[in-house]
Amino acid sequence: MSDSHWHHFRVWRGDDKGGDLVDYPVEVNEGEVVLDIIHRLQQTEAQDLAVRWNCKAGKCGSCSAEINGRPRLMCMTRMSTFADDEVVTVTPLRTFPVIRDLVTDVSFNYTKAREVPSFAPPPELAPGEYRMQQVDVERSQEFRKCIECFLCQNTCHVVRDHEENKKAFSGPRYLMRVAELEMHPLDVEDRRETAQEDHGLGYCNITKCCTEVCPEHIKITDNALIPLKERVVDRKYDPLVWLGSKIFRRAGS
Repeated sequence: MSDSHWHHFRVWRGDDKGGDLVDYPVEVNEGEVVLDIIHRLQQTEAQDLAVRWNCKAGKCGSCSAEINGRPRLMCMTRMSTFADDEVVTVTPLRTFPVIRDLVTDVSFNYTKAREVPSFAPPPELAPGEYRMQQVDVERSQEFRKCIECFLCQNTCHVVRDHEENKKAFSGPRYLMRVAELEMHPLDVEDRRETAQEDHGLGYCNITKCCTEVCPEHIKITDNALIPLKERVVDRKYDPLVWLGSKIFRRAGS
């Protein structure tokens, strides 16, 4: 007795000039995930279907797509979570330009990554002399679980609904990187002003969309973005900082 059944798939096909949803009846076997079905389509009636994937284990972040409108990893979305009569619609990430089919141009993220100043250790320490207590590094260590699937970047409405914000806003993944370095016990650079002025922290209104779609379950909003906002506010309204800026402004006039 076979454990397979047929399912109705709808996959976006096209390129940067346009496209449409195409219907496919697909065979589904017990234990399969959405990426298995996409591979089966490539083997059968859609051999030119473009899709990114690599590890098929939820660790490389390559197979990001939108499944029934929700940003997901295809390799971590089990077919058993859909009813037999439910149409499964697979579309490319909406926030980034389409290259072809399910493949999008995510170079926006690499541009933003290069704009984050790198780790700045104490100048008096040589490599190999860094010492940290585990308790001091635990906060920032959580953010290293990021697999750069860019689902948080894709779902953030600041850029998802406003293309014009991309220049001024780095998105949750790279604001989290700024927070990671700001919280790092050996990083000596003050990153609060750059978070606000260069990476657009003020655009974030903590709706937690990024946290909801993170496949690594990183608490991006609560553990990175909100604490970073609090640090920025502390600096901005610190009476000594305020007084210093007044004095320097008066001296320079």
